[in-house]
Amino acid sequence: MFINLVRLRCFLLVALFLVILSIYLAQAKWFWKIFYPWPYRQEITVAAEGFQLDPYLVAAIVRVESGFNPCARSRVGALGLMQVMPETASWVAKEMGLSEFHPSLLYNSQLNLQIGCWYLAHLLEEFDGNLVVALAAYNAGRGNVHKWLLSDQWEGTAADLHKIPFRETQFFVRSVLRNHKIYRYLYE
Repeated sequence: MFINLVRLRCFLLVALFLVILSIYLAQAKWFWKIFYPWPYRQEITVAAEGFQLDPYLVAAIVRVESGFNPCARSRVGALGLMQVMPETASWVAKEMGLSEFHPSLLYNSQLNLQIGCWYLAHLLEEFDGNLVVALAAYNAGRGNVHKWLLSDQWEGTAADLHKIPFRETQFFVRSVLRNHKIYRYLYE
C-alpha cells in the first residue's frame, strides 16, 4: 500500500511537471522558432520591402512553396524558393527589364525572390489589394482566378475558399495565411 502511494505521488509529480513544461513551451517563441525557422531572412526582407510587401508574408509563401529549398522543383516545373513557373518568370523578367533571363537562373535565391515578389506585388495590384485572391492567383494562375470570380464560382474571400475548384489552391491559400500569422507573431 505504501509503495503504491509513493508511486502515485511520483507519477503525479511527473505529470504536473510535464503539464507545466508543456504550458511553458507552448508560449515560448524560441521553441516554436525551431519548427518555423526563417532561412534567407535578409534576402527575403530586402526583396519584399523592395516591392512594398510584408516580409512575413513572403516568408510564409516560401515556407509553403519550397520549404526554403532554393533548389526545389515542383512536379509541374515551378522552380526555386518561391516556386515560380519558368513561363511566368520569363514574362516578369521582361517586365522588370532583366536581359538574358534563363529559367535555370530561378535557382538563384536572390533572383527568384525578386521575380516572385514582383509578381506577387503585381497580382496584389491587379486584384485591388485582395490578398486572398492574389494568393490564389499566385498558385492557380491569374486566368483561372479571373474565371472563378467572373462566373461567381468564388467570391474571393477566405471564408469561401472551399468553392475554389483546385484543392491545391485551397490548401495553399490557407497554409500561407496561417504561416503568415505565425511568422509575424514569432519574428515581429
